This record gives sequence, structure tokens and C-alpha cells, in this order.
Amino acid sequence: MKRICTRLVLTALVIVFAGCASVPPREAALIDNRALMEKEVMPSKALPSTAPKISSKSSLNDYLIHAALNNPGLKAAFFQWVAALEKIPQVTALPDPQLGYFYYVQQGVMAPQGQGIAVTQTFPWFGKLQLKGNAAADAARAEKARYDAAQLKLFFQVKDAYYEYYYLAQAIVVTRENLGYVKYLESVARAGYSSGTISYADVVQAQVELGKLEDRVKTLNDEAEPVAARLNAALNRPADAPLFWPEKIVEEKVSFTTSQLLTWLKESNPDLRAIDFQASGAKWNIALAKKDYYPDVTLGIQSFDTGRQFVPNDPVMATASINIPIWWSKYRAEKREAMADYKAFRRQRTDRENTLVADVKFADYKFKDADRKIALYRDALVPEAKQALDVSLQAYQTGKASYANVVDAIRNLLEFELSYKRALTDREQSLAKLEMLVGRKVSLPGGSGH
Repeated sequence: MKRICTRLVLTALVIVFAGCASVPPREAALIDNRALMEKEVMPSKALPSTAPKISSKSSLNDYLIHAALNNPGLKAAFFQWVAALEKIPQVTALPDPQLGYFYYVQQGVMAPQGQGIAVTQTFPWFGKLQLKGNAAADAARAEKARYDAAQLKLFFQVKDAYYEYYYLAQAIVVTRENLGYVKYLESVARAGYSSGTISYADVVQAQVELGKLEDRVKTLNDEAEPVAARLNAALNRPADAPLFWPEKIVEEKVSFTTSQLLTWLKESNPDLRAIDFQASGAKWNIALAKKDYYPDVTLGIQSFDTGRQFVPNDPVMATASINIPIWWSKYRAEKREAMADYKAFRRQRTDRENTLVADVKFADYKFKDADRKIALYRDALVPEAKQALDVSLQAYQTGKASYANVVDAIRNLLEFELSYKRALTDREQSLAKLEMLVGRKVSLPGGSGH
């Protein structure tokens, strides 16, 4: 029995080493490099170990780092990728070897004390393990692309809410400045009414205008609460966690055409890359389904203990067997399923690309429209409106302009300044959306603050 165990241990070692060698070289390299692939997005590699504290001096980049380190949705996408990577060594490994023991219940003449042990190992048909590994590797690549998409989407959510919060802060400042103009106008009207040069109707109208602007400031403050909650959600902070008004935003420098954006979209968009990897995995599954028509091979060794002292060596027997693939309808269905998956992914990619192209074109239009408006309001309308208001106020004080003229000048200035701040915000929000859609940074180094 001791000799049997020794033989079987050596045989088991040979089978184990054969199983290790059977992992396809291409996929073995993927498994060996898995740790390096994981480090590509680990915080210690590209980000600080701890999230920066949100304060009045926090920049947009601080918000992005905080979100990258704390957002649970992004972490979930990362671990889905890691889980997909762990699938590769599972599908490329051989089935577990089988160890059996047998004992002759009814003793014969040649084996009065017959017993034995058997070890068997199944080897899938040539190429099956490699095809399974290729499909699992493409599935992992698809999960990596989904992680990239989740990161881009998260950064867009942070930027979109941050810029909107900036707009509300600026809108409140601008409205309060115009509120000061109206208060000054009311004081002039009161003084004129006391001296008998201005009617009391002007005083009442000024008070009405004050009430409207005060209500507008309250509305803007109320609107800030849900925007802050949206930003805190992306940062994985409580909805009512305190946030500070952004003091300024950077007007990013850019240089791109619509044609370049569409080229970048097709090259870099992670949603499209994920579908491409899924389609590639389906092609491997088509080839794998064709392999199911071929049998798997099972090899084994059996060693017997006859119990006879005069026999110098116990008998050893090698065995070989194959499964018989006769259920052709099953194999044909597997092949049709894989082909249908491949066709579905190709059409899904076309549909997704069409939608993304439309989104890029609309975001590009919004960006260019905001860029045009910024120049219009900054260089022409706002300076002219300020000049018109100064002239109207001076004329009103001397009785050469009506109250209506001054109020119109104040309203025009308010709307032009708000439109200017809105255009600044829309520009950066549209640029952030373009970067999310095309899957890469499109702005140039530098930029001016506002």
C-alpha cells in the first residue's frame, strides 16, 4: 500500500503541473499583470491618500479629488472590474483531478486482498481554455471601460453642480448690487417728494421694485440648497453638509473643431469601448461553441494492492476516456446564442454611437453659443448698460429723465449681468459635458479666472 501511495502522489504532482502549464500564455500574462492593472486607478497611485478638506479655499480640483476618493458608485465600478479580472484564472484552470479508492468486495484467486487507488484528470479539447480565457479577458476590459465611464460621469456631475453653485453665488451678488441701485433711486425719490419735485408715485414704484429684487435674492438662496445637495451627493457627504460659495471659475482655453470632437468620441468614449469588448467576447464564445463538438479527454492511473508477498511489483494500469458529444441540438443552440449576442452588441454600438454623436453636437453648439454670448455681454452690452444707468440716474436727479427710464436701465443692467454670468457657467458646463462624452480632456493648459 505504501508503494501505491508513492506512485499516486507522483502522478498527482505531474497532473497538477500539467494543469498549470495548460493556462494559455496570453491570459497567463494578463493574470500576472493584474496587480499592475489594479494600481492604475488605486488612490495611492494617482491621488493623495486622503481626501482634501472642503473649505472656502477649495478649488474645483479639490472637489474632484474628494469625489474620486469617496464616491461609492465609483468604488463599486472599480470592484466590479476587479471581480471580472478574478474570473480569468477560474475559467483557464483545468477541472479538479479526481481521486478514487476501490476495494474488491468479493475476493478472487489472484487478489485475495485486492484494493487500489485511482487518480484521473480531465483535459478540455485543444483551445477551449484559451478561448474561455480570451472571453473572460475581454469581459474584464469591458468592466474597465465601464469604470472609466463612471469616473468621467462622476467628474461631470461634480463640475456641473460646482459651476451651477458658482452661478447662483454670482447671481446673488449681482442682484444685491442692483438692489443697491434701487435703494439709491428710492432715496432720491423720497428726497424729491419732500422737496415737491417728484411725485409720491415714484416712491411707491421704487418700493415695489425693491420688493421684487428682494424676492429674487431669496429665490436664488433657496435654489442653492438642492444644488448643494447634488454636489454633496457626488462627494459622498450629507446633503446638508456646509459648502462654500466658489469665488471664481477658470475659463478654460480650448482649440478643437466639431470634426475633432467626433473623432475623439469614436476613439476614446468608454461606453463604445465597453460594447466593443463585449462584442469581442461574443466572438470568442462563438469559437468556443464550435469546440463543444469535440470531446474532452480524461487520463488516469490506477494502482492495485494484491496483498501477495511473492509478487515483486503491484500492477499499475493507465486509463483514458472521452466524453461523447452527441447532443448536437444543444451545441447548435450555444453557437446561435453567441452569434445573436455578437449581432446585438454590434447594433447596440451603432445605436449608442448615433446617440453620442447627437449629444456631442448639441453640447458643442451650447459651448460655442455661450462663448459668443460671453464676448457680447462682456465687451458690449454690460459696459453700455452701466453707462446708460449712470446717465439715467444723473438725469433723474435733475428732473430730465422719468422714473421709468431709470428703472428700465436698472433692469437691463441686471439682466445683462446675469446673462453674462449664465454664459460663463454654460460654457464650462458644456465643456465638462464634452469631455465626458469624448472620454478625454479637450481644454488646453492655462485659462483666465472669473
